[in-house]
Amino acid sequence: MQCVKNQNNPVQWVLLFMALLGGFLLSACDSQNQAQPQHQMPHVAFVTIQPEKVTLSTKLPGRTAAYRVAEIRPQVNGLIQQCLFIEGAEIETGKVLYQIEAAPFETALNTAKAALERAEASLPSVRSRAERYHDLLATQVLSQQDYDDATAALNQVEADIQYWKAALQTARINLGYTKVTAPISGRIGKSNVTVGAIVTAYQPTPMATIQQLDPIYVDMQQSTTDLLRWRKHLQDGRLQQGAEHNKVKLILEDATEYPLEGMLQFSDVSVDPTTGSVTLRALFPNPEGMLLPGMFVNAIIQEGFNDQAILVPQQGVARNPSGHPYALVVDAESKAILRPLTLDRAIGNKWLVSDGLNAGDRVIVEGQLLLRPGTTVEASPFQGDAKPPAAAK
Repeated sequence: MQCVKNQNNPVQWVLLFMALLGGFLLSACDSQNQAQPQHQMPHVAFVTIQPEKVTLSTKLPGRTAAYRVAEIRPQVNGLIQQCLFIEGAEIETGKVLYQIEAAPFETALNTAKAALERAEASLPSVRSRAERYHDLLATQVLSQQDYDDATAALNQVEADIQYWKAALQTARINLGYTKVTAPISGRIGKSNVTVGAIVTAYQPTPMATIQQLDPIYVDMQQSTTDLLRWRKHLQDGRLQQGAEHNKVKLILEDATEYPLEGMLQFSDVSVDPTTGSVTLRALFPNPEGMLLPGMFVNAIIQEGFNDQAILVPQQGVARNPSGHPYALVVDAESKAILRPLTLDRAIGNKWLVSDGLNAGDRVIVEGQLLLRPGTTVEASPFQGDAKPPAAAK
């Protein structure tokens, strides 16, 4: 009797399963290797640096100040009888502002005038007596003492005349001071005294204040660091000054531009030790009275212009962990080279570069993220919109 072979042998099934699993794994590995992309060269976009002409300016905070200020104080003691102006009005030079009671000063004037007339009236007789005594002294009719007394009396009368002339002039001046007049033209503020008040000569509190507002000053503060940098750039030729370098523009508190230009007057000769800044003063016309003393403004001062300015888009400048700026430049071998930069200021959407770049350099502005220096790149010109540089603020 023949034995029938068992077709359900477990070993055969295990070997068959392992063969199928191995084939599947090999197929998956081949597919993964075929799907993996080949290493490609990074693509970047660059801009070619070309020197440009830019006008440089700086914005400084400042405050307005009156062109002239006169604090009105009395020059004699007395009672205020009249106030002859409207508060806040425009005042002309010489206008009478206050009237101080004049009666005591008129009396003093009359007294000095009468005393002078009395002394002048006695002068002829005293002089004649001195002359007669001089003639009689030669004949020894009178003593020397009598002649000396007559001469002394003459000198006394002449001195009294000079004294009362001075007193009369002083009385006239004091009487004139009872009319308090405006020393300058301008706008007068509120009155600090009223009719019936007693005032004293040269009192510390002014009776009123007049300010001339057309033209008007603008005082600005500039740090000594910026001042030294500006002067250094002028000396080494980076900046040149044109005919309009003294002109100043003004930005008001509401961010609008003042319609009239001013002129830079002077720079202070001392530095404020608390702020390390120097005061600059500009003069602005103010015919409409738009500018009032004490207003906060921003002044834009023209520093000069640079014919060979190096500008680079801000997107092409990065900073290292220490905060120092740098840019990546495509060299002749199409490699990305790191260039440390020295930046001056921002002009629009670009940086003004003082050192680190030259004309003709190709600065990477796109694709530089995670790009390491020394990497070979595929570079093409940047196709972004190029906007002309604006004046530096």
